[in-house]
This record gives sequence, C-alpha cells and structure tokens, in this order.
Amino acid sequence: MLTSWYEIHSNEDRDMKKIIFFDVRDNEAKVLRANCKNVCKKCGENCNCLLLPERLDDRTIITEEMAQANVISCFTFSRVSAEVLKKFPNLKLIALRSVGFNHIDIDYCKEHSIKVVNSLGYGNITVAEFAFSLIFDLMRKTTRAFVNLKNEHLDKDTYTGFELFGSTIGIIGTGAIGAEAARIAHGIGMNILAYDLYPKKELEEKYKVKYVELDELLKNSDIVSLHAPLTDSNFHLINAEKIALMKRNAIIVNTARGELIDTKALYEALIENRLFGAGLDVLESENILTQPDKKWDFDYLTSEDVKQTLINERLLKLHNVIVTPHIAFNTAEAEDRILKITINNIDSFFEDKIKNSVFR
Repeated sequence: MLTSWYEIHSNEDRDMKKIIFFDVRDNEAKVLRANCKNVCKKCGENCNCLLLPERLDDRTIITEEMAQANVISCFTFSRVSAEVLKKFPNLKLIALRSVGFNHIDIDYCKEHSIKVVNSLGYGNITVAEFAFSLIFDLMRKTTRAFVNLKNEHLDKDTYTGFELFGSTIGIIGTGAIGAEAARIAHGIGMNILAYDLYPKKELEEKYKVKYVELDELLKNSDIVSLHAPLTDSNFHLINAEKIALMKRNAIIVNTARGELIDTKALYEALIENRLFGAGLDVLESENILTQPDKKWDFDYLTSEDVKQTLINERLLKLHNVIVTPHIAFNTAEAEDRILKITINNIDSFFEDKIKNSVFR
C-alpha cells in the first residue's frame, strides 16, 4: 500500500513545478513510477511529482509543502470545494482522472483562473459494458440466485427473468458512453429509445436509435440506463413523478452520477414493487458508504448525508437491487487510458495548450 509521499523528482529548485496526484491506487502508482521520466516531460527534471493515496477533501491535511502545488490530479472520490482550493494559492491546473467534474467547485476555479481538464474518452467501452453487466444480472436474477444458493435458500420459481432480445432500452444521454451502450444494445437485438438535448444522426442511422422526449422514453422502456453528466439542471432528473411513468416490470441502471436519481423516490418504488429492479454503481452521498469511518464522523456529516446514507443502506438489503462501489470505470485498459490522457493533459498545459477543458 502507498502510505506516504513518493517523489518522482527530488530537485529542490524553488522554481520547479510541483504536481500532486491524489486518490492514487497501488496499480496507478506502479505505472507512474515506472514512467516517471515521461510525466510532464515538457518541464524535464525541473518538476516534482508527488503521489498520495488520500482523497482530497475538507478533511485532508494540507502541509506547507503541499500548498505550493501548481497542479493537482484527483479522481471522483475527492471533493474539491472552494475551502479546499483556498489552501493551494499557487494552483494553476486541476487534471482530473475522470470525465465527470461535479466534485470540483468550477465557479471558484473560473474566478481564480484555475484550469480544469478531464480524461475525456477513457472509459466509453468500459462503462457501457459494466452497465450491461448490471442489466444482464438484474434481468436474469443472477446475483440473487447465487446468494440464495450460498445460503441454501433455493426457490427456483422466483428466478424467472426476461430476455433482452426484442426488449426496449431507453438510453438517457448519448455522449460517448451512451453511444457505446447503443452499439451493444443494437448487437443484442434490442429496440433503442434515447433522450438527449443533442440527438446524433449517426446513431439513428447506424443503430436505429429513436430519439424521443424523456417522458415517452420512460413510459415505453423495459430498461432505462443513465449515461448523462450531472449538471445543475438535471439534478434528480429521475424523481417520483418520472418513476411513476415507468413500467412496473422495468429496471433502471445508473453508472453516471448518483444525484441524477432521487434515491428516496427510487427506494419507495422498489419496496412497493412498482419497478422490477435497479442496478446502481453510483449513489447520492456514496462517499459515506465507500469510506465507512465517515459514517461515525459527526463533525463531518450533514443531516442530508445521514438521510441519504440510511436510504442507501436500505437499498443494499433489497433482493432486486445491485449496488456496486463506483467501479464501472475500473478495467486495466481504462486505467491505462486514464493515466495517458492525464499525463498528456498536464504536458499540454506546460506547453501553454489546454486539452480537454471542462469549461464551456
């Protein structure tokens, strides 16, 4: 395990560029260490890159040395608020090892001329495939049967599922990941409805995608899969009113962002058997579940955190729900692409070029 700072370059020149990678897992550290000379090659040896396993949030202790960072890189588990950013007075770039950026205070970054870039395109295939792994599991009750078998509580009459061939999937968001989901669905022989503010003609032609309004999609889909970024305008896009439109035997899958779904409304629909099931790789306040020590940190928790965590834990107990700890991105191929894109983004920044900016 990574337990402390790892210095890729130890040049003590005061003018050297300082980069901190947060959220670094062991396999990422191995890649960065093995390719240390390729990290930020444009600034050569006049650069100090540091790797930390800790997430960056308001509980992270920022030392005087850390505060001098010019560039920070983090994953979606970090929560980079304005209060956190104030601790880095020399910060010029945030290089995200993710596509989503709702965990960063973008307004603060704009106000203080901090560039923010993401790893666009790293996980298109990876995330879409994971969404379908949840879909297959739910439709055929695979995990449920496995758990019952382990516990010697077999009841084969309860394992009746549904075929995907000929069924209708509703894809919300047809960006790069949603487009991959359409490709997979087309290959299976599914009917494809889609909702997106910017329909793509090539998907209509290639995969027979039919773009419709959100309500029509929800009413007519057997499976609803979310692949939209989280924005101010689509918070709780799927709420009680929208869930009420869905078929009683429909499933919903979310590998995008937890806040796209009103978790309480979803939970109520599931326990009332108004939905067939749900596959969730993301949840509201998911950082509490993935960091159990936070569950008892009453100085850290807000009332909303407590509420959401209680609902999340109830979801975990339902037999028609699969919850995974935000791992849809996690394949060897995607990890390799993340690091390559991130390093290239940092290199480009030091060349006074910005690639993959999240600012629109």
